[in-house]
Amino acid sequence: MSSLKDNLERLEDAIEQVCRRAGRSRSEIELMAVTKTYPAATICEAVSLGVRLFGENRVQEFAAKAADLAALRAAGSDAAPPDDVRIHLIGHLQSNKSTRAAELFDGIDSLDSLRLAERLNDTAGQLGKRLPVLIEVKLSPEETKSGLAPESPEAAELLERLPSLQRLETRGLMTIAPWGVAEDVTRACFRSLRQWRDRWATAHPRLSLDVLSMGMSGDFAIAIEEGATRIRIGTALFGPRRKKPGEEQTKKEGGA
Repeated sequence: MSSLKDNLERLEDAIEQVCRRAGRSRSEIELMAVTKTYPAATICEAVSLGVRLFGENRVQEFAAKAADLAALRAAGSDAAPPDDVRIHLIGHLQSNKSTRAAELFDGIDSLDSLRLAERLNDTAGQLGKRLPVLIEVKLSPEETKSGLAPESPEAAELLERLPSLQRLETRGLMTIAPWGVAEDVTRACFRSLRQWRDRWATAHPRLSLDVLSMGMSGDFAIAIEEGATRIRIGTALFGPRRKKPGEEQTKKEGGA
C-alpha cells in the first residue's frame, strides 16, 4: 500500500503538470485534504508533510477529532497540529447544527441559504470571530446535490444580504461536478461556476469571490484548467474512503 508521503508526492507532480499545461502557477492552487472517515492521527500525519488545509463533511464526526487534536495541543505533543492549520466544513450543513459548526470549524464552504448565513453570523458574533464562507452552487440536476441554483431568487437574496452580515467573510464559490459523466459535461460545470463568479463579482463588488473550490480526485485536472483556485482531494491522498456498512458511494458531499 502506498504511503501518504508517496501519494502526496505523486499528487503534487500531477498538479504541477496540469498547471504547466494550463499556463498557471502552482501557487494559484490551494490543496485541501479531505479527511472524512479518517482519524485525527491522519490529519497530524498530513500536517507533518506540509498540508495545512483540510475538509471535513460532518459536524458530529469532526467533533470527536477536534477533541483529540485539542488534547494533543494541551499536552504539548510534537504531533499537535500548528496554529496555521485550517479545517473547513465542506459537507451540507443543517441550520440546527450551525452553532456547533461555527464553534468547530475555521470556515464553512457549503453555505446554501440566507437562513443558514444569518445563523452562522449570529454565532460567529457570539464567539467573537469572523467566519470565512463559500457559497455552494448547484450546477447539476442530481437530487443528491446540495447548493443554490444560481438563477434562483434564493441565490439573489443571499448575495444581496451577505455584505451586511459582518461576522461572515465571503471568500468565493464551491461546486461539485456531476458523477459519472463525460469530460465535456464536467468541464462545462466548472466553467459555469467561473462564469457565475465573474458575473456576481461585477454585480456585487462588496463581496470577495476570489476562491473557486472545484475539482476532486477524479476531475481536479479539468477544474484547474477551468480556473479552480482550491481543489478538494481525498482518495488520491488517503486511498478509497472507508464506508460504513450499507453506505452507498455518492458525490453528495464536498470532496473525495
